Formats: sequence, structure tokens, C-alpha cells
Amino acid sequence: MNFRARAETIAWGAQRASAAVLGVCVLVHLATILYAVRGGLTAAEILGRTRGSAALALFYGLFVVAVSIHAPLGLRTIARETFGWRGGALDLAAAAVAVFLVWFGWRAVGGLFG
Repeated sequence: MNFRARAETIAWGAQRASAAVLGVCVLVHLATILYAVRGGLTAAEILGRTRGSAALALFYGLFVVAVSIHAPLGLRTIARETFGWRGGALDLAAAAVAVFLVWFGWRAVGGLFG
């Protein structure tokens, strides 16, 4: 198997694995929202409960990592199939999206739980 085929196989696997993680993260996130809303919690009360929580920071950090893997790979596939964009420039653009998502996602996690 050549390098490009191996890289595409790894990307395919990463896309599927990150989708599985995202599925669980979204369900937990939605359940948490329902719990908070039904309990009548205000935004200030929610932030008061989450501040300093290592477990929630790790959970949402995992969420950020999964999104940062899944979304750029999906956008890369869409760009390739829709616009015929191929090669190193496409891979660089996908990597730039991943860096953007990691950077701002970690900033959000740090802001909420730091």
C-alpha cells in the first residue's frame, strides 16, 4: 500500500472513530442541557457549578478534540468531491481548520472550567 492510500485509510478510520465519540458527547451534552433547563438553573448557576470541574473540562476537551478531527476531514471530503480540489493545498486547508477548532475550542473549555 502506498503512502497516499495509507493516509486515506487512516483519515477514513479517524473520521469514523471521531463520529462515534461525537455521538456519545452530543448525547451527554443534550442530557446535561435538559437536566439544567428542567431544574430551572440560570446561566450563572450553571457556571458556578462547572467552574473548576476537572471531569467536565476533560469531557468537553474530548468533545473539542473529536470535533477538531471530524469536521476538517468531512470538509476535506466535501471539497474534494464537490470542487475536485486535491493535493497538498487541500490537506493544508483541512489542517488549518483543525488548528482553528482546537485553538478556539480549548479557549472555550478553559474559559468555562478554568
